[in-house]
Amino acid sequence: MAARLLSRIARSGRRHQVPPLSPGAKSCGSQFAPSPWAKQDMSSITSKCFSTTVLGSQGQEVVFPKSCWLTNFQNEDKGLMVLAGDVFDVPIRKDIVHRVVRWQLAKRQQGTHSTKTISEVSGTGRKPWRQKGTGRARHGTLRGPQFRHGATMHGPKPRSHAIKLQKKVRRLGLKIALSARTAEGKLIIFEDLAMPSHKTKYVVTAVSQMENAKKVLLVDGGPIDSNLQLATQNIHYVNVLPSIGLNVYSILQHDTLVMSRDAVNRIVDRMHTPINR
Repeated sequence: MAARLLSRIARSGRRHQVPPLSPGAKSCGSQFAPSPWAKQDMSSITSKCFSTTVLGSQGQEVVFPKSCWLTNFQNEDKGLMVLAGDVFDVPIRKDIVHRVVRWQLAKRQQGTHSTKTISEVSGTGRKPWRQKGTGRARHGTLRGPQFRHGATMHGPKPRSHAIKLQKKVRRLGLKIALSARTAEGKLIIFEDLAMPSHKTKYVVTAVSQMENAKKVLLVDGGPIDSNLQLATQNIHYVNVLPSIGLNVYSILQHDTLVMSRDAVNRIVDRMHTPINR
């Protein structure tokens, strides 16, 4: 595959954003072994995702899936990973993202607001004064809404604010959010999120090396590492989520998305799982 790609590039004479794989690189599922020939500038932790386009034998353009160079907190080169195009390279639709965010925010409302009706408010049930002869308006209770400390009519009661949204739309919203971060160059993939220590300085140093990273979301595959959780709990601009908790609203709240290889694989598997109807 690598030799065929090199021959096509030589025939087409086109220049690409990223050089092709070295002949020594071996394919392994959706990952490629790191090549010493393809060293990158590791002075800063940046998104190194790219797509390759070559000319076919009949002159048509052949677009290969997006790929990303892997790194870690020590800013080391950890090889290459091919991203699923139907998850990380879908057309951007703001209307879908808007619907999913509205669904998330509505569903998380507590809905515990409550006001007292005329039967619930505290007070006597005695008629305040006789029906006729006083010259005043007739009343049968002092707990009415027109009196001080009286009831609230048609006020809010406990209820659910959740709205319905199809599962395929929710799934599409997550794909669009991931694709948007990938297209913006704000998706960074780590080999893993293992921390050498629970010290906060390791995370602060790594985030400071990321270009224009004001708020970072770290996504790990399984349970969060204890060192990572302790190192990030005192940093207000860094948040950590497991892959099962990744959602559209959290992605939009952070300008930089850092995912581990395991998290990417789990998200892709989740997106490819058939929807139960």
